Amino acid sequence: MKIGSATVRVPGVCGELVQGMLDDDYYLVTCPIDYYSRVQVDLFSEGAWVVGPPVVGPEDSPKAVAAVSATLAHLGREKLSARLAISNPIPRGKGMGSSSADVVAAIAATGLALDQELSPEAVGRLALMEEPTDGVMFPGIALFDHRQGRLMEELGPPPPMEIVALDFGGTVDTVEFNREDRRALWQSLRPETDQALELVRQGIKEVDPKKLGRGATISAEANQRVLLKPQLPDVLRFAKSLDAAGVTVGHSGTIIGVLLDAKERRGKSVFRQAKESFPNAEAVLHFRLLGGGVQRVG
Repeated sequence: MKIGSATVRVPGVCGELVQGMLDDDYYLVTCPIDYYSRVQVDLFSEGAWVVGPPVVGPEDSPKAVAAVSATLAHLGREKLSARLAISNPIPRGKGMGSSSADVVAAIAATGLALDQELSPEAVGRLALMEEPTDGVMFPGIALFDHRQGRLMEELGPPPPMEIVALDFGGTVDTVEFNREDRRALWQSLRPETDQALELVRQGIKEVDPKKLGRGATISAEANQRVLLKPQLPDVLRFAKSLDAAGVTVGHSGTIIGVLLDAKERRGKSVFRQAKESFPNAEAVLHFRLLGGGVQRVG
């Protein structure tokens, strides 16, 4: 017998505005966009399945299925059965948070199906049991320790901004990428990433797209020593020629985004110019920067 159901959506990201280390903790600053994973969780009473696993979901989303099981255990309802449905157009392996959006949405929907709204902190800790995770469970822009969850800070709502994103192909396995020990390298980048974080903080506080964009650009350029993007110099020149606010990248992915002040209303024209300027790009996409957080549907 069905005892509860909830559907939520969670945004993906266009890379990260900043990534680095504070003391000994890794962190990223989220870059949520209007591109969503939608997840429905239906819960059933104990013994609803005669055979098979207690949580049933898409074969290509084992982390989200595991996250539902972990959430039920966390809430003391591990004897329940669950069915998970996912609709997610976000490309995988690009640094756009596709898997994170699935996992976060699955956790939040499981709680809501039991009439329990889990805090962003609780969702974050449960998500990190499955994989390194973007901080999209927090509203606004957030600083989040995507590995251990020791740092969680809401920075505030983003300035009004658009992003024209470029995908030049290839994928990165985020889990495998984060297994390599790059601590010394990230520590050596602290001067750049500290400056980038301070500019992004100011940009959010002062509602200043240019400051936020400068911070994101500094972080993107510093990350070339961690994960080289051969096309980044060309995209930087393109952004500079347009007097764009800056660029953002998937620090453990392939996506590159041109950041624009939405008040200038140039997103559509820059999108067209990007398609003309980068005919070798596999995809050119147009997004809005927005606040993160879980949104219940229906």
